[in-house]
Amino acid sequence: MPDPSRLRDSTQIVLPFDDLDGSGGLKDGLREEFVVTIYEEDGYYRIIGSPVEIKEASKYLSRHGISLP
Repeated sequence: MPDPSRLRDSTQIVLPFDDLDGSGGLKDGLREEFVVTIYEEDGYYRIIGSPVEIKEASKYLSRHGISLP
C-alpha cells in the first residue's frame, strides 16, 4: 500500500499567501493553465490536482521564481 504522505506530496502544493499574492497574478495563471483547485486556509494556499498537473504547476511556479519545499 502506498505511503499517504507521498501521495499527498504528488497531488498538492502548499504555499504561503505572500508567495502567490505578491507575484503578479500567478494564482490566476495557475487556474488558467492547469486543472487545479486552489483553497485558502490559515495563511496558506493549498493547490490540489492530479500528479501530472501538480508536477507541471510546480515547474510553472519554479519558472516564475517561487521556490517549492
